[in-house]
Amino acid sequence: MFLSSLLASLFASTALAQSTDPLANYTLGANGTYSPFTPYTIRAANITATAIPYGARLTSLLVPDSSGKVQDVVVGYDNPHQYLIDSETNHTFFGAVVGRYANRIKNGTFVIDGTTYHIPENENSGHDTLHGGKIGYDQRNWTVVSYSDNSVTFGFLDNALEGFPGAVYTEASFTVSSARTGVYGQLQPRLTTRLVSTALTEDTPIMLANHIYWNLDAFKTQNILNDTLWMQYADRYIDIDNIEVPTGNLSTVASYPPLDFTAPKTLGKDIYNSHLAGFNSTGYDNAFILDRPRYTGQESSNFPVISHWSPTTGIRMDVSTNQQGLQVYSCIGQNGTIPVKQSQQQRNKDDAGASSHVNKFGCIVFETQDWIDGINNPEWGRNEWQIYSPSTAPAINYATYDFSTV
Repeated sequence: MFLSSLLASLFASTALAQSTDPLANYTLGANGTYSPFTPYTIRAANITATAIPYGARLTSLLVPDSSGKVQDVVVGYDNPHQYLIDSETNHTFFGAVVGRYANRIKNGTFVIDGTTYHIPENENSGHDTLHGGKIGYDQRNWTVVSYSDNSVTFGFLDNALEGFPGAVYTEASFTVSSARTGVYGQLQPRLTTRLVSTALTEDTPIMLANHIYWNLDAFKTQNILNDTLWMQYADRYIDIDNIEVPTGNLSTVASYPPLDFTAPKTLGKDIYNSHLAGFNSTGYDNAFILDRPRYTGQESSNFPVISHWSPTTGIRMDVSTNQQGLQVYSCIGQNGTIPVKQSQQQRNKDDAGASSHVNKFGCIVFETQDWIDGINNPEWGRNEWQIYSPSTAPAINYATYDFSTV
């Protein structure tokens, strides 16, 4: 009874997202009814996060810097309604869950059991599909399934939207916590994200990701090129063509040093020598393969695969995940036209070098996911992690973000 009621409400949510009335999606009802732009704030010691149902997106994350001052390390907007405007203009995907299939699908097509499916192409003049089609999960109104002091979960029923086969039900959770770690027993904050997707009716591709933009400098600088990045298990990357669609080839970072972060190095060290992120590009927008240590297991999530820290704030973030791939995007498409949140600017009012706008190389995205366009490259053997059915386990994307100071 509970499940049927929940699914009924989710069908209603889906219908709302597709309403022809432009105001139906975005305004709070006269009696204070549900709004997809209502912020939900969760807290634990030394960490506070806020998320909204529109796109199941993280809109802010507050953690202490090395001096004990609280900083917001997530890029976005103070006004939740601004995310709708963003979807209709810049379409940055700030903080959202992207799906049903994150990243790119070549020609917007794939084949399952002999049947060809076509997803609307929304990038590069119709040559590929990005993040699930013209109206992906980032533009959908999710339902609040549960909410507590330190956790919020959003649910969404995708009833064969955008041409994907079958119905899929997904729950996206954000949870904050703190634990005493290290030799001095400091109270270290953690954000946990969990995406659980169940195929309800048919075989279908599922590959979701959180599309959070980070700035550990908290915009106290014009860009993050002095930040350090370390991805010690990212030994390989997926070759792409000039519109960032995989060619089918896999390469080693040793063969292209600008993409080699297997030892810590600043983002600015090689970024101007990196030209494998699309036509006439400079910077990073690349899919890495995580080759975990022997005996740990392909999906081990109990040690970091990303370490990233800022010399400006001293904030360090260590990311662990069960995913076997990473998309790293160095904000090469940002051009200084989007203002930094007023709340972040207020914190930086005494910092002479602070940025007022989101500049090129002014942020970074880490999408924990499987191998990009694996559904069109069967030689990679990714179907176990990308094709799901009512008889398989759900698709689970799990990640933890641990914060400390250096």
